[in-house]
Amino acid sequence: MGIFDFVKKQFVDVIQWTEDSNGILAYRYPMMDMEIQYGAQLTVRDSQSVLLIDEGQIADNFGPGLHTLNTQNLPVLTNLKHWDKLFESPFKSDVLFFSNRLQLDRKWGTSNPITLRDPEFGMVRLRAFGMYSYRLTNPTLFYKEVCGTRAEYTADELDGQLRHLIIAELTQIFANSKLPFIDMAANQHALATLLTTQMSPLFARYGLTLDNLVVENISLPEELQTILDKRISMNVVGDLSKFSQFQVAESIPLAAQNEAGVAGAGAGMGAGMAMAQTMANHLSTATTPAASQPIAADDIVSTLEKLHALVGKGILTQAEFDSKKAELLSKLN
Repeated sequence: MGIFDFVKKQFVDVIQWTEDSNGILAYRYPMMDMEIQYGAQLTVRDSQSVLLIDEGQIADNFGPGLHTLNTQNLPVLTNLKHWDKLFESPFKSDVLFFSNRLQLDRKWGTSNPITLRDPEFGMVRLRAFGMYSYRLTNPTLFYKEVCGTRAEYTADELDGQLRHLIIAELTQIFANSKLPFIDMAANQHALATLLTTQMSPLFARYGLTLDNLVVENISLPEELQTILDKRISMNVVGDLSKFSQFQVAESIPLAAQNEAGVAGAGAGMGAGMAMAQTMANHLSTATTPAASQPIAADDIVSTLEKLHALVGKGILTQAEFDSKKAELLSKLN
């Protein structure tokens, strides 16, 4: 090699990575034609670790600190190169930095609904989403299983694989739990704890440690949620017979006040009595499932109060009220 070629030769004396871009898990120090000089300084920060790769084979690894590259702290590389006391300088080796920082706010979710057999609703399709965090803790395993000697490998590239693993495990947990959908919201923390336990070995396979996993929401697709909302509304209404009684009782005074209602349209006493009879019939049907079972006193009193109000509005006569009163009071016996 000529003197000019030697002058052109570049040597690396300082090796460091400042992690100026978020989300990078593995970064290969750019060597090009440069060679590492004997005694070069390798700086590994608190959130980092480093592997030296010699001809595709893992040589030495370094934790946080300032390291001087010589035969004392390159024992594996020295052995691979058959160096004894004579350190060959310069030398070439791939230097891979790994970020050990927590990768926060990683999101997961079901791209398609999960179809499950629900003990209450039958077959349902569920959606779920949440977030998780992890850190790279085993650079050797991550290098072998995931990144190799790529120039860099990011958390975004790994997200797809991790999301698929989470959803697959979540589907199995949902199926085995046999929890009704309506109870899942109350058990989200327990489901997340179980999912974390199940997922930790899968993350470890790639040299990662799962730090936290949260189930934020479990929901039905929109069309099924609409049906569930209607069912909830019916539960809120409760007894439909009593609800009908209430609607009839409320409609009579409103009709009497409205010029276009019962009184204003000239329907007269007959229509008013028919509505009162309808209300009494609703009461009778709802509260006496058998002929021998008396009507509750509270229901009788409530109905009489409403009928008496109709007398005051001129919809019922006193005689009609007395007749209906006697009929209802006889049901108490």
